[in-house]
Amino acid sequence: MTNHQAGVEAGASEARNRTARGAEHQYIDRFDLRVKDEQLCGDTVVNYIYGTVREQAPALFRALTSLRFTSLLGHLNFDIPLVRLFGGVKPFIRRMGVDLSECVDDIGPLDSPRRVFERKIRFWDLRPMDDSPGAVAAPADAKMLAGSLDPATPLFLKNKFFHFEELLAIDKQQWIEAFADGDYAIFRLCPEDYHYSHSPVSGRVVDFYEIPGRCHSCNPGAVVAMATPYSKNRRVVTVIDTDVPGGTQAGLVAMIEVVALMIGDIRQCYSDHRYEHPHGISRGMMMRKGQPKSMFRPGSSVDILFFERGRVRFSGDILRNMQAPESRNRFTAAFGRPLTETRVRVRSTVAAAVRRSGEGGR
Repeated sequence: MTNHQAGVEAGASEARNRTARGAEHQYIDRFDLRVKDEQLCGDTVVNYIYGTVREQAPALFRALTSLRFTSLLGHLNFDIPLVRLFGGVKPFIRRMGVDLSECVDDIGPLDSPRRVFERKIRFWDLRPMDDSPGAVAAPADAKMLAGSLDPATPLFLKNKFFHFEELLAIDKQQWIEAFADGDYAIFRLCPEDYHYSHSPVSGRVVDFYEIPGRCHSCNPGAVVAMATPYSKNRRVVTVIDTDVPGGTQAGLVAMIEVVALMIGDIRQCYSDHRYEHPHGISRGMMMRKGQPKSMFRPGSSVDILFFERGRVRFSGDILRNMQAPESRNRFTAAFGRPLTETRVRVRSTVAAAVRRSGEGGR
């Protein structure tokens, strides 16, 4: 490609991104099969930050996406008790569409946006799970996309949402090799969603580590404007071996929890039974599918799952929804191919394990 061609393509790409940042964003709800409009919180501000500020004031942009600023912004938005002076937290709950009837505890203490985000729900009643050993569960109430690192597959998506090696950490060669040409799923949590992440599989933890980074927004407009943002944010990686007795038999699975703007903290709080006796994640521990693993504090964020090549089949309805021609969304506009998200519920089945012929436990 000549310098002129590269310049033309860069200009065309930026034009697509500008269009995508300002476009509406639709998704398909898995449970009523309807195409719905997403109400993007702070969309005008986010688009300004990732457009004008990013392009014209890079130093300010770096400050705005720093952990220090995102913690301050989160405090101002979610913790200041002055919210009581503006009608209390109830208007916020109504605006977000939060269903308080799902809560475990009395809703009286939910007197700040942060406490609303950190609510516990009766997932054992309200988020049923397929107990089939090979079912892979959604880790969160979220909007989901599936993809592949294998260029030979229709799901191949290269460097759209993340840079693979950077996302896992470039010094983790063992895991980079394990998941090369594998499949992945992205679960984008929105402010109104329940903000616990649950284990998507059963298996033994073989690695657990944190990677420092920034706090870029997960707004679709910000994602298409900022090259591979998820691999630049602070994140926590848990690698699970599911080919063990009692495991899901889906090979190695990496779960990457990614912070976002106003999300400076991911608290690890795994519980074997409901929310009882929460504790951190450590190598060698066994995790059970569908159990609470961690909590984002608060706002919106992303879970990403990596699977070894050929070890899972994604659910057919999610793959069909991605190609939906009637949906208009920013990912399709920016990346030039249909990419419609499906809204899924935590613990619902999103894939099935494919066990290698003759394979036993590791």
